[in-house]
Amino acid sequence: MAILDIIKYGHPTLFKRAEAIKNIDEQIRQLAQNMLQTMRAAPGIGLAAPQINKSLRLITVDLSLGEKEKDVFILINPEIISKEGELIEVEGCLSVPEIQEKVLRPSRITVKGINLQGKEQIIEAKDLLARVFCHEIDHLNGKLFIDHLSLLKKSLIRKKLKKIMEKNRIS
Repeated sequence: MAILDIIKYGHPTLFKRAEAIKNIDEQIRQLAQNMLQTMRAAPGIGLAAPQINKSLRLITVDLSLGEKEKDVFILINPEIISKEGELIEVEGCLSVPEIQEKVLRPSRITVKGINLQGKEQIIEAKDLLARVFCHEIDHLNGKLFIDHLSLLKKSLIRKKLKKIMEKNRIS
């Protein structure tokens, strides 16, 4: 397993829709394990393949930070099939370091995806787990948590975003 580089705000891969995975092979399984290791080392509770510069519809989620194997989700081609309620909480992102803002998300969702064994999974998620799934699936669609902010909030963080891009030599 390997810890991969997490790309930062400004990188073009973060802004495009990721490709569906058609075949679950050893390469995809290894990528998923590397993503889990990368996410935990960061440390983070969710990671999408575009964040490691792979434009693929693959996410890893682990609210336990590696403590409970049953709390690990690896989903291929995930999609939200239902949403309900609203919850505003502070979010951050491994690809947008040093910025945390309140974001409105559904309080409950149902996610459908495929696990590494090729079996369809349907997951009922609420609160933080729902938020993380929404955040990671947004990455697969080329959207970042800051895209949910008001124009005023975006203007207030513009300088910080520019610094992130400069630090990572992205113009």
